[in-house]
Amino acid sequence: MRSDVLTVHPHWYSKVLYDKDIREPLFEYLEERYGKIRILEEKCMGKSRADVVMVRPGLLVGIEIKSDADTYARLKRQTKDYDRFCDENYVAVGSTHAMHVGEHIPAWWGIISVEQMERGIDFYEVRGAKKNPGMKLKNKLGMLWRPELAHIQKINRMPAYRQKSKEFVIDKILLSVPPQLLQEQISEELFERDYTLIAERIAQFRKSCAGTEQKRKRIRRR
Repeated sequence: MRSDVLTVHPHWYSKVLYDKDIREPLFEYLEERYGKIRILEEKCMGKSRADVVMVRPGLLVGIEIKSDADTYARLKRQTKDYDRFCDENYVAVGSTHAMHVGEHIPAWWGIISVEQMERGIDFYEVRGAKKNPGMKLKNKLGMLWRPELAHIQKINRMPAYRQKSKEFVIDKILLSVPPQLLQEQISEELFERDYTLIAERIAQFRKSCAGTEQKRKRIRRR
């Protein structure tokens, strides 16, 4: 449920919250608050694995979960990695961390406090997230698979560059597509991502690349 202000339940009781207790209620809270979203879990970002990446129109929001049982041991590295990829970031923390987690995260990170109430888990936004100054659009593009990048090339009427590296293609897209439009297109690709079909799409992409290479070899032989 959404909670924009802290509510004090008369029958509140203490319970240690673990990551597994927080995730599903957190996803429900985010869906109710933001409307059109997609949740991606356990995404690699640099040397870290992001607990949650929330896809919104034109925006990626990273969310690191720190339950009552967690420590801040890896948080410094995690914030740096999240900041390379996401437009905004939040840390969702058990109530035992809520008052002092701000000392361990950048000023632009938001804080969501998670509390166990008798009626269920309650969420309170202690601090809203601000625009992350460290996000690199190139890193965001790197989260897409080659077929998704190929679709962005197609809708922007770009050459296919099938035999070029992923990094080469990303650099060309950055030069060809206005940043705001590209932000929206990245989100759309992630909204449409189908994990049940991606193996087939990648195989088709590789087959088309192989076909192009064979055609070029025949041309050179002539």
